[in-house]
Amino acid sequence: MNTHLSILSEVKQGNFRVLARALTLVENDIAPANLLLKSLDNLAHTPVVGITGPPGAGKSTLVSAITNYFASQGKRIAILAIDPTSPFNFGSLLGDRIRMAGQFNNPNVFIRSLATRGALGGISAKTIEMVDVLKAANFDLILIETVGVGQSEVEIAGLADKTIVTLVPESGDEIQNIKSGLMEIADCFVVNKADRDGSETFANNLQKMVHQGIKTIPVLKTIADKNGGITDLCHWIVAPIENLNERKLLLFAEKTWRIIQNQKMLSVDKIQLRKDLEIALTEPGFNIYRFADAFIDK
Repeated sequence: MNTHLSILSEVKQGNFRVLARALTLVENDIAPANLLLKSLDNLAHTPVVGITGPPGAGKSTLVSAITNYFASQGKRIAILAIDPTSPFNFGSLLGDRIRMAGQFNNPNVFIRSLATRGALGGISAKTIEMVDVLKAANFDLILIETVGVGQSEVEIAGLADKTIVTLVPESGDEIQNIKSGLMEIADCFVVNKADRDGSETFANNLQKMVHQGIKTIPVLKTIADKNGGITDLCHWIVAPIENLNERKLLLFAEKTWRIIQNQKMLSVDKIQLRKDLEIALTEPGFNIYRFADAFIDK
């Protein structure tokens, strides 16, 4: 009998097939997902590393290289690759399944793609729930690759123990954007594709910029498709976290807030919202605030 406890027992034993099913149940709110989530030990600690950055920075290649490093040591790695949801058909490309194809035959690696479900920063309540299920599966490391949509990716800071912001030498014009957004959430900057022209100058400029901040942020250079610099990055990943208890409180506060927010939004049917809006827009004197109030009160 597939009770939530039997499912959880199989997940803890490392059964990838049951883990995949458990994630599907949680993602789609299918019973016994709620009971499964409420049976998790959230104090069990598996390191969670978020990898974010602009499109084209080579995040998937970097994730694959990091995975190869730890998997070669016999470590069990889970990858949650988050792709943007289309605002038009609510579908998702889930392209990371293609870009990480080389990992699918590795028995120590579990890969799951997830759509953002409209979350601006790529992190929905479903992401939090699915990461918690992955933690129950006794992985040595969980990697989360978020969509490359810029500053809205700061939400990853509310989920990951450590956050890596991946950039490329051509990102020089984005320094000001980094200052105003990603600086607050980066625990490490990685200049990927460091064999390209201008990489040394860009890395030096980035290093100077981060030294002006409140916290010291390492700047590492990698050539992910050739495994260049991956060892140093992986050493940083497994290094102890400073102010661990303070960080843990921040993460639990952010996760709890998002879970409560999601519960409050469950009654909102986005498809019905669009249908009602289509009608409302044909009426004279349309006002989005009056429309929102009326929709909430339905």
